[in-house]
Amino acid sequence: MRYIGKVLHELKPAMLMVLIQFSYVGMNIFYKLAANDGMNLRVLVAYRWFFSTAFVAPLAFIFERKKRPKFTWMILVQAFLSGLFGATLAQNLYVESLVLTSATYATAATNLIPAITLILATSFGLEKLRLRTTEGKAKVFGLSIGIGGAMLLTFYKGVEIKIWSTNVRLLKHSHQIQASHFTGNYILGSAMALGSCLSFALWLILQTKISKEYPCPYSSTALMSLMGSIQCVTLALCLERNWSQWKLGWNIRLLTVAYSGIVSSGLVVILIAWCVTKRGPVFVASFNPLSLVLVAISGSLLLEEQLHLGSILGAALVVCGQYLLLWGQSKELKEKAQLIPTTNGSPRTESVEVVAEGDPPALNASFTHEEASLSKERKNEQK
Repeated sequence: MRYIGKVLHELKPAMLMVLIQFSYVGMNIFYKLAANDGMNLRVLVAYRWFFSTAFVAPLAFIFERKKRPKFTWMILVQAFLSGLFGATLAQNLYVESLVLTSATYATAATNLIPAITLILATSFGLEKLRLRTTEGKAKVFGLSIGIGGAMLLTFYKGVEIKIWSTNVRLLKHSHQIQASHFTGNYILGSAMALGSCLSFALWLILQTKISKEYPCPYSSTALMSLMGSIQCVTLALCLERNWSQWKLGWNIRLLTVAYSGIVSSGLVVILIAWCVTKRGPVFVASFNPLSLVLVAISGSLLLEEQLHLGSILGAALVVCGQYLLLWGQSKELKEKAQLIPTTNGSPRTESVEVVAEGDPPALNASFTHEEASLSKERKNEQK
């Protein structure tokens, strides 16, 4: 039982990341349904972070009221940047790319996040490539494959692939929406998706620093949600003056903002902050390919989205590249774990500095207690 418990404890970050990817599937479907209902997606994002703040702030007050460190201006600045990169830029760019392309395409583009995160983490000294080792080569090779797959997915469509069909149709008049507003504008959608990936990768890097200086996941998520809601509401008010867009009723709009705010921005951000603390930003980012498969299946079954040969080939390359990157990082983690000295079951040795008379300081050496006693006995015999 102890062995099983130990294995489950080691797999906890991976299991939580898989659960997070499942939650993203629901978010993508709700986003598409809300857009189909005519809801402005900038307003949706603003409501999302408002709901997140209302949900997480009481949790932070209850569970971390007595153990929060002192609040400083630096923490406030980090919370502002966290809201800017993780909420305002990442989410607004993502929803625009979601509508300009498709749920499957937008999710596939997010698989560039691990590669971008690795580049940024290496630049900031959080990761080392170690090109002379097999693990380092695997990470670089996986990075190259992932970028190549994303380029193929972006610029090549190919023939339509029909794998399955279902009578479930959640979208109404989806073809009219695409024809009137978004006539195959994949280039602009791809640029927005890339900007969203870059913003999210910067947020993951920032989370590494925040988790060390402010190790309170509920409070840090509440601060990020507050900053993100202020920024997103300001942006939406500047770009959307139609007040009818801000009205919420008992419909798909309310369900979308509630799910995305409570689950995708509340619970998920808390879990991501914890996983970043345990395994680092690259580990968290490397699970994005799983959501590609899940969204592709749900999109073709429920949203009448079409699969093309270029999307399938590009997505396959992205998935292979990112998991090759993940394999290289897991090998490095095992090597680091083996290098950590263990004291259980091993004899304890304490170092004592012995200085021989007449020896210069450069010749001083460190010995264990046994070697020190032998040295003293030899000196006594000589005397």
